[in-house]
Parts: sequence; structure tokens; C-alpha cells
Amino acid sequence: MTNPAPLSVQLYSVRDALAADTGATLARLAGIGYRAVEPFGLGTPGVPAGERLSRAQELRRSLDAAGLAVSAVHCGLPEDLGALAAEIGALGADTAYIAVPQLVPGFDNTVFGDADRLADFADTLNAAAETLAGSGIRLGYHNHEFEWARLPDGRYGYDVFWSLADERLVAELDVYWATVAGVDPAAVLTRLGPRAVAVHLKDGVAERGRPQTPLGSGDVDVAKAIAAGPGLSWHVAEIDVTELDEFELLATNAKFLVENGLSRWE
Repeated sequence: MTNPAPLSVQLYSVRDALAADTGATLARLAGIGYRAVEPFGLGTPGVPAGERLSRAQELRRSLDAAGLAVSAVHCGLPEDLGALAAEIGALGADTAYIAVPQLVPGFDNTVFGDADRLADFADTLNAAAETLAGSGIRLGYHNHEFEWARLPDGRYGYDVFWSLADERLVAELDVYWATVAGVDPAAVLTRLGPRAVAVHLKDGVAERGRPQTPLGSGDVDVAKAIAAGPGLSWHVAEIDVTELDEFELLATNAKFLVENGLSRWE
């Protein structure tokens, strides 16, 4: 039997509803049973630091009104890491994940197939992790499927990245995207060991562009993946795209996780 970690929900799952009515959206998530969320969009390039901080403070007030905590945040890596730390701190978070390489100036999704650029990417994140640690913030990386590009020597870029990563960097594994990449998320979590502190949980046909479906109905072995990460701090429900009602799918997935003893309400 696995040791169930608390559930959070990535707010990107309900991005349209959130933009239309933040308070009502957060209240609906709390009504499902979620007690923590994972905001996105922090450190957005091109958005002034003051505006980003104001948005974070406004979201924090809305979260307080709904009784919701923050498990972690997704962010970009702006030049001013002090401003990013203030933004993260305004939400009460202590962990931030880089969601895609293009949110780090000078990089894009192809970096995981180029050994030299990948080393530069790791160095950039290592330096940022050291700086943010001074503000009590852990920096991490969140995957999609392109990280498992093959390098010229045959190794996966994802594996090489973590061999170059400073011990301060932590991982949030998206089990669906790992499955899309053709790798076993349970095996990935085993290799990451204690460096993996959270997972994104969703299911569906393991193919980019296909809609997500209820947990247990697709190609992802969610239970096996969770069992491979007994020390995870958070299980994070997420939807990228679905043909179902997002709130209903998030409720269905939470019920699946909690009733099967895989996750627990915070």
C-alpha cells in the first residue's frame, strides 16, 4: 500500500474559467474538496515585475477567500530573480517549477537534443536555484514529452539534464507526458529518487493533442507511478485539454485517487 500524498490542482486546468471569474472558479475547486492549488504564469517574460507582483497579491487574496493554500507554482525565469522571489513569496509558496525551457531566455524545447546547449541550460538553472535558495525557495523542473529527445550519443536528454543538475534542483514529473514520450513514469520516478517531490496526474491516450480522460481509462498506469514515489510531497491533478467538463473531470480524478488510497485531501 502506498503512502498517500496530499492532493493539489494545477490552475491551468481551469484557465478559461479562472480568467472569467477567479473567485467563483476557486470556490468550485474548494467545493470539490481541493485544499491546495498550483498557480501558473509567474515570472512571465515581458510583463513588468510590479504588474506580476500585483497579480500574485490579488490571486493570494482570492485564494484566502476560498480557503486554498498553494502547493507550488509554475514560473518563467526572468532576469531579476529577486522580483521573482517576491512574486512567489506573495503567494506563500516555497517551490517553483520551470514548466518549459522557452520561459528561460535563450532556450527552447530543442535544448534536450543538443548536449552543449543542454549543459548551458543546466548551468543556468543551477545558478538560479542557488540564488533562489537564499530566499528560501526551491527551484524545480517540470517535464513534457520532448525532454526525452535522444542526444547524439544515444542518451536521453532528460537523464543527462538531471546528471548535470545541482542537488538543489527538484523534479515535478508529469506522468502523462512521460508516457507520451514512451518511457515508464514509475521507472523515471525510481531513478529520480528523493529529487522528485511532486507529480502531475492525468490520463488518456498517450499521444500529443489527444484529450485527457478520467484516471484509469487511458494509457497511464497511475497507481504504479504513485507507488514508485512514496516520498512525494504532492500529487497534483491537471488537465491540458479535454472534451469533458473540466470541473467534473477534476472531481472524478480526485475521487479515483482518494477512494483507491492513492492520494488524500490536504
